This record gives sequence, structure tokens and C-alpha cells, in this order.
Amino acid sequence: MMSKGIAPNVITYTSLIHGVCKLGEWKEATMLLNEMVSKNIFPNVFTFSILVDALCKEGMVVEGEGVVEMMIQRDIEPDTVTYNSLMDGYCLRGEMGKAQKVFELMLSKGSVVNVVSYSTLINGYCKNKKIDKAVMLFLDMSCKGLVADTVTYNTLMDGFCKVGRIDDAQKLFSKMQACGQLPDVQTYSILLDGLCKNRQLSRAMQLFVEMEAKKLDINVVIYSILIEGLCIAGKIESARDLFCGLSSKGLRPDVRTYNIMINGLCIAGLTSEAEKFLIQMDEKGCSPDGWTFNTIIRGFIHNKQTSRAMVLIQTMVEKGFSADASTTELIVNLLSKDEVDPALLPLIKKSL
Repeated sequence: MMSKGIAPNVITYTSLIHGVCKLGEWKEATMLLNEMVSKNIFPNVFTFSILVDALCKEGMVVEGEGVVEMMIQRDIEPDTVTYNSLMDGYCLRGEMGKAQKVFELMLSKGSVVNVVSYSTLINGYCKNKKIDKAVMLFLDMSCKGLVADTVTYNTLMDGFCKVGRIDDAQKLFSKMQACGQLPDVQTYSILLDGLCKNRQLSRAMQLFVEMEAKKLDINVVIYSILIEGLCIAGKIESARDLFCGLSSKGLRPDVRTYNIMINGLCIAGLTSEAEKFLIQMDEKGCSPDGWTFNTIIRGFIHNKQTSRAMVLIQTMVEKGFSADASTTELIVNLLSKDEVDPALLPLIKKSL
């Protein structure tokens, strides 16, 4: 454009800033912003909103606040997108008081408070387990004539599940459908996970059958949730059968699926089988992560198989992983009881 004498305008620069923000290149974004201003091309509300959104998503909320202040100084009124982005940034940091103030500021200024605004704040309260405040917002939203979308229902349902209010989650699931909002795979996975985590396996299985009947796209994530539910319920054989049957359904277990199965086996005391799954992961091209090694090492220690734990610690260190807080506590406990060969101390230090 420049070489052909075509002068870039605010849309050109805004598009470039959007692109570099997506890549996390903040210095480049700042340079572009300064460059456009130096050319008397002034950023508009869209330019600033893109910056605020990108900064807040990266946890750089203070910098996001700075951009909002810059907008106001230039007599550019932040819009709903700007405020929603800033509110989301506070929610991600758990600063719900500040997020609520932004929401109230929007109302006081007469800004358009939309479904996204409510969903953002509801999500923040749910993540911080302040479910009653989330419910109040949900009800307030309905009173103002705003129709909750699938994302809003999913968010509140997940909040109910996280605090163990499964009956409320199921009521919301029914209400959602009665209001004409069709649940998606994410909705079913949230409810299925909530039921499994709260030991409601029979209800979880009923929901899974319903998913099959509706011919929903049941992916490896859904099966992983169900496998974990079976493990939690102590039905390790059923979990293993479901895991081993994934390939017949055209699905490949990912590292999370393996970790769930390995954890279930270790809790059941089946450490040798868990180790076989570890070997199988490598063979199937699914690289184990730090969580995989830590889980089996803890399984060995809990089952008084200290020497096997030490061998796996060496493998873990060689793979570039280290012991997490739970594993470290168990290792320190072994050291305090002199249950570890002193010759292994250098290796243990590397793992911590």
C-alpha cells in the first residue's frame, strides 16, 4: 500500500493491531498505535476496544485500564464491547468487586448492557463459587427482557455443578429446553461431568443414553468424563472396558483420557496395570505429561513400592518433568522416615 502511494487509514491500522494482539505482540501493537497517531490517524472506539480485550485476556488488566483512561482523555466513549472486555479481565483475576463496578458504571451511563455483559459477570461469580449472586444476575437479566443464550445457561449450569447443586443444574437444563434453547454438546458435557463428580452415576448414564439417542457428536472428551465417573464410583472394570472400546468407535484417547484411567487404576491399587498404560501411551504416540508421571509415582508410594517409584522418578527427570506439590510431600515424608536409599538423594533433588 505504502509503495503504491495508498495511505493507510484507521481501518488498516485497527486490522493490523488486531492481528498482532492475537499473536501477543504487545510492543508491536503499541508501535502501530503510536505510528497511526503520529500520522494524524486517530484510533477509534474499535481500535481501543481491540487493545482492551486482548490485554485483559492476557491478564494485563492494569494495562487495559490504562487504554480505557486514554480513550476517555481523547473524548472517545467506551462502548459495550470495551466495558465487557474490562469486566471479563477483572473476572479472570477473581476481582469481582471491580467487575461489578464496571457493570454498574455501564448501567449508570446508559450503555447497552447485553446478554454478553450478563454472561461475563455470571461466569465470574460462578468461577468464584458465588453462585447465589450469579442466579440473581440471571433472574435480573430475564426481568429486563434479555433472552439467555446457550452460553449463559451453560455457564450457570457449570456453576451449580461446581458447588454440588446438581438438582438445580438439572432444573436449569429442563428450563433451558422449555424456553426454546437447544442444549449443545458442551451443555451435556457440563451436566454429565457434574453428575459424575457428584457420584450420580446412574443419572449420568441416563444422560449419556439420551445423548446417543439424539445422535450428538460424542467425542473423546465425553467418554473421558464417563470413564472418570466410573473410576470415582469404583467401577474400574467398566471404566477399563469403556477405555479399551474407544478405538472401535473411531476415537483415540488423548493424554487426559490416559491420565484419568491411570489415576483410577492407581487409586484401585493396580499400579502395574497403570504402568502398562504409561508404556502404551508412548507406543500409541500420545506423550505422557508431568501429571501422568506424578500420578503413578504417588500410586507406587501409597502402595509401598518405593523402589519402583524411584525408578520412575528417574524417567520423569530424564523427560524434563518434576515432582508436583503432592508428590513432593510424599517424598519428603519418605526421607524423614529414612525409607529411601541415600544414594538416590541427588536424583530426588533433581525431581523437586
